Amino acid sequence: LIRGADAVGFALRAAMEGPAPAPSPAGTHREDAWPEPQPLIVPLTPEPYPLDALPPVIRDAVSEVQAYVKAPTAMVATSALSALSAAAQGLVDVRRDPKLEGTTSVWTLVIAPSGERKTTVDGYFTKIIYTYESAEAEKAKPLLEKYKATLTAWESARSGIAEKIKRSAKDNKPDQVKEETQRLQAWEKEKPKAPRVPRIMLGDATPEALAHALATEWPSGAIISNEAGVILGSHAMGKDSITRSLGRYDSIWDGGTLRTIRMTGPSFTFQGARLTMGLQVQDETFREFFEKNGKLARGIGFMARFLIAWPESTQGTRLFTKAPEHWPALAAYNRRIQDLLETPAPVMDDGGLQPAVLDLSPEAKDLWEDFHDAIERELRVGGELENVKDVASKIADNAVRIAALFHVIEYGAAGAIGPETFTGAAHLAAWHLGESKRFFGELALPDDVADSARLDAWLVDYCRKERVGHVGRRTIQQYATPAHLRKKERLTAALEALEEAGRVRLTTNGKMKTVHLNPALLSGGNV
Repeated sequence: LIRGADAVGFALRAAMEGPAPAPSPAGTHREDAWPEPQPLIVPLTPEPYPLDALPPVIRDAVSEVQAYVKAPTAMVATSALSALSAAAQGLVDVRRDPKLEGTTSVWTLVIAPSGERKTTVDGYFTKIIYTYESAEAEKAKPLLEKYKATLTAWESARSGIAEKIKRSAKDNKPDQVKEETQRLQAWEKEKPKAPRVPRIMLGDATPEALAHALATEWPSGAIISNEAGVILGSHAMGKDSITRSLGRYDSIWDGGTLRTIRMTGPSFTFQGARLTMGLQVQDETFREFFEKNGKLARGIGFMARFLIAWPESTQGTRLFTKAPEHWPALAAYNRRIQDLLETPAPVMDDGGLQPAVLDLSPEAKDLWEDFHDAIERELRVGGELENVKDVASKIADNAVRIAALFHVIEYGAAGAIGPETFTGAAHLAAWHLGESKRFFGELALPDDVADSARLDAWLVDYCRKERVGHVGRRTIQQYATPAHLRKKERLTAALEALEEAGRVRLTTNGKMKTVHLNPALLSGGNV
């Protein structure tokens, strides 16, 4: 594990500057006939996921699952982080300064194509949560049966009082009406309360249903889904309701108070609740959402709260591997999650949470201040983070949330967060910041420029993996990602732009069309 302030600085520089050149694959060489390749506007090759930044109990489980499932490491790791957040968020808050205290919930968003196996990956890390929920529901059955019987008796008595009020009013007996009304008011206060049974996994709930579940059922929940499009494209994100919906989500992330007044049902107040989100969205779906709502979603701070990952697809490289007989690292991770789930939740009488508060050690606090200030300086006009100010402004908060989760899984819900723990968290947060910078930078490009950059990234990745220097056009039309690059018109335009930049050459031999890469792109040259 890289330690100390130097690691924080390294992670931040990597996030701002992009990835270092890859080593030269065997068999490539520089040809004098090739021109110097012209640089593209934005680097699209991701920085390697900082696996060593994770605590050993998470890192080993992620490596074990990834070795079998062969999904992108970033996807596997964010699934593990989301499950940890769901299990621990109700137990601890984190304080980085006397006046700066907040929740430990994290929201992650993986941008990846369909078929990347997120559901499978999530299953390895969330199965223990579903098992816990089932066990708690079974234990609660006698309490629920008693509650239903008590509620039925209460409702019958209430109906009797209401009927007396109705008869007294009909008989013109105002004194009896007043007396029975007072009885009814007193009886309302005796309404039995439903027992709170842990239900953490909330599916693809709408913002209002989500707030209602957290306010009235269990105050710690999670939405972990490979169909973020269901949320981003829901009715709640329509023209007339999106501002209210995004504001509701933001309030939940902040751990704030939210009052909902209903005309056709009971009103409720959301407070002291916690929410984890671990979502996957397809590239095209996310871009469509941004075309419609991107300015608002970023302006109101909704997208700034997410830790984004945009990993390269592993599809096409996931050769079959027999499942191991034993999963010792995953079992160790699940035991820690189980311990956290079984720790009594600090639920108050009003149904909200009152978690313990973790502090940063003096050394960790110094590192956090350095990290915060390094980020802040780059938000200036002309700074490296000027174009992702919204995300960067939340990244120091996200770093300390991650640090609290790392501390809890290693040491429990007590003690101070140490410098090594914060260093790993800062490294991870900086990596996610780099992913946001990379994605939003590419998102802002005109379509033709973006197509060229993404095709260039795919070609370089393909040739490095296959240890070749050329690709058949037919292969590109079959496998290039994103899928719209396979369309003839867009592919032709992108190839022409790359050829003009000296990055590729196009050759034709009969009906065979081949794209040759500039060897400098494969040998650590200007990419």
